[in-house]
Amino acid sequence: MTTIGGCYVCKRTFSFVPESVTVVTIDPETGLPPGMTVLGTFREPTPEALARAVAEPICPECVGRATQLLESSAPRFETWHNPDKG
Repeated sequence: MTTIGGCYVCKRTFSFVPESVTVVTIDPETGLPPGMTVLGTFREPTPEALARAVAEPICPECVGRATQLLESSAPRFETWHNPDKG
């Protein structure tokens, strides 16, 4: 059965099948995945954080962008060339 809901990342509304959509588990008290700190580091999540965490859907476009970011190599910064100096 198809459901309509909002993407947790981009907040756009999209239709999805709940059994097959990509989800991220979020602790509603912190707005972060259980075990993640506001500094972006990880720690062992508390049992309370795991108990109150809810699964939030992610739209296919956001999943695709995340996959593309993971698959891309490190950014390359070419040497800057000043055209005035030839």
